[in-house]
Amino acid sequence: MAQSKSRKPKGAPKEQKACGLCGKRTKLVRTECCGQWICDDEDNYVLFSYAQTSCYRNHRRYTLCGSHFAEGHEGHWQTCGLCREDSRPEMYVWYGTNDFNFEKLKNPPAFEPTRCDGCGNAFSLVAGGYSEGPSGLLCPACAEKRFPHLKGQ
Repeated sequence: MAQSKSRKPKGAPKEQKACGLCGKRTKLVRTECCGQWICDDEDNYVLFSYAQTSCYRNHRRYTLCGSHFAEGHEGHWQTCGLCREDSRPEMYVWYGTNDFNFEKLKNPPAFEPTRCDGCGNAFSLVAGGYSEGPSGLLCPACAEKRFPHLKGQ
């Protein structure tokens, strides 16, 4: 008698695909960077809304995995020296450890708080609203003072 190909036994649970970030099971695609199942939802993103409601966009834009792939770096993002050099330490840690990752950076490096070149106060780059230019890095308050015409944009 010929040997049959292996099959799942009757009654075995069927493997179901799910987004590795939110758990949804419909409209899925694999990421280009790491081949994980994720919501195929980037088409829902509203341009310039800065909403973080798209699993696909969040992983592609806000993780070391996504940027490592987009930049064409070699090897694994977890050990990539270029990824580490290309980001400020605070952002490197955030990109490697935020909830948009399938796998988080183990043992992220410690870093000094980011300080404003205007007032000297510490502020978070992750929170946004800062300015970077010829005046250096300016916290949101100093950026608003320096560029009042941009308030509300």
